[in-house]
Amino acid sequence: MEIGMIGNILTNISSYFAFDPQNPMIFNSGFFMVIFTLFLLVYTLIYQRGKFMTSLWVVTFSLFFYYKSSGIFFLLILLTSVSDFLIAQQIKKAKTKRAKRSWLFLALLFSFGILGYFKYTNFILFNISKIIESNFAFLEIILPVGISFYTFQSVSYVLDIYWEKMKPTKNFLDYAFFLTFFPQLVAGPIVKASHFLPQLEKIPVITKQAVYTGLWLIIVGLFKKAVIADYVAQYNDIIFSNPSSYNGFENLMAVYGYTIQIYCDFSGYSDMAIGLGLIMGYNLGTNFNFPYKARNITDFWRRWHISLSSWLRDYIYIPLGGNRKGKIRTYINLFLTMLIGGLWHGAAWRFVFWGGMHGLGLAIHKFCKKWLQKIPDNFPSKSVSWFITFHFVIFLWIFFRANDITIEVTKEVISNGVATEIISKANVDGFSVAWIMIEKIFSDTDFSYFAVFLQARWLWLFLVIIGFAMHGISTRKNEQIANAFVKMPFVLKLLIFLFVVQLVLQLRLEYVQPFIYFQF
Repeated sequence: MEIGMIGNILTNISSYFAFDPQNPMIFNSGFFMVIFTLFLLVYTLIYQRGKFMTSLWVVTFSLFFYYKSSGIFFLLILLTSVSDFLIAQQIKKAKTKRAKRSWLFLALLFSFGILGYFKYTNFILFNISKIIESNFAFLEIILPVGISFYTFQSVSYVLDIYWEKMKPTKNFLDYAFFLTFFPQLVAGPIVKASHFLPQLEKIPVITKQAVYTGLWLIIVGLFKKAVIADYVAQYNDIIFSNPSSYNGFENLMAVYGYTIQIYCDFSGYSDMAIGLGLIMGYNLGTNFNFPYKARNITDFWRRWHISLSSWLRDYIYIPLGGNRKGKIRTYINLFLTMLIGGLWHGAAWRFVFWGGMHGLGLAIHKFCKKWLQKIPDNFPSKSVSWFITFHFVIFLWIFFRANDITIEVTKEVISNGVATEIISKANVDGFSVAWIMIEKIFSDTDFSYFAVFLQARWLWLFLVIIGFAMHGISTRKNEQIANAFVKMPFVLKLLIFLFVVQLVLQLRLEYVQPFIYFQF
């Protein structure tokens, strides 16, 4: 009996360490909080005793974290780490430009080849089948979590070595640390090797200021993701799943809701990732800077997903020629860069359209800049420019979010004078879903419906307002709030953390909602 009980206990414990595709490990899960606490206890004991043991412990935990997030695909990132580390060494050793280019081509072919297979194979097959009017059997390909993020990191490292912006690290463990570091592994920020690898050359300095600032970022990120984004998503998903069944006002609210959902979801993850890094003594940079405050589309991309926009600038826009080859070429380079950025987000034409429209917006803003600078910088002009920018971004979020859906279609058939309703299913592609929503918003919106909506969705509306209101706080005020938290007594910090956790538990779904950017 006792042996059986022990066996059951061991089985239950081992189940927590096995990969469950239905419940991948994410920051806002209870299991991660427990396992990270255990990791941190060991890390605290060893980080000052030697670089090798610290790096080995972090890399081991990072690979375990990725295994719990994506299963056997943790071997894929390990393979990428080995190949890019070795190829970077060969690029450095190569004596001729031709040899360097050959090694670079091999690195790019390997990294982008893997990314292309997992992410774009079925997309390519689908489009070929449309062109030749034939039905291809799509492959059953599972997209490894975070592959787009760590691929961009590995490629940036190899390119920096090729361009001689930095020297390759001689320590494989350091490179594996950089590429697999678990806080930013599966959804960014996309950290550049030139920023992160120098931090591994010395023992991290962990201060109370950094630890409590990190804890504050984790609390804020948890509130954004697990309180605002996850709750708001419940209504948004209902509307986006069949927009034609709801009126224009309900569709409009879903669009505004998704606008704050995607910000709180992604910036919440980034906040938690950056906070976890700070607690361990590492700086991952900044990834969001109140993007919905932007008054032009250029400023928006300086504030939204900063690590991606800077990557696109440094490794696509500038190599294409940037603004060095004339105005027309500059506009084309902007458009192509954002087109690639859109395709990076997903293997669907709606993502390409989303990226292309942002590229067009950037090109138009650059073209009009000399006239825009003549407009007085006063409150009315600031308000108008903000309003236009904000709603341009919102309009394109519709295409970003609108997935292919299946809806029920009822058709009345009359046979022998008897009317019969036949219910069938129809597939609607994401583009059509987006246009249905837009048409509904512009033709069927009645603002008198607000009172009914408020009564039925008051908590949803309250959280959406809270999400947007967080944008109204100035950067300086945010810093003051963070510093005030740092100076609070520990008991008060703990109470704030427990309060947010309680909110999460009160509002959570039956399952833990994955982060939106996990799919990219």
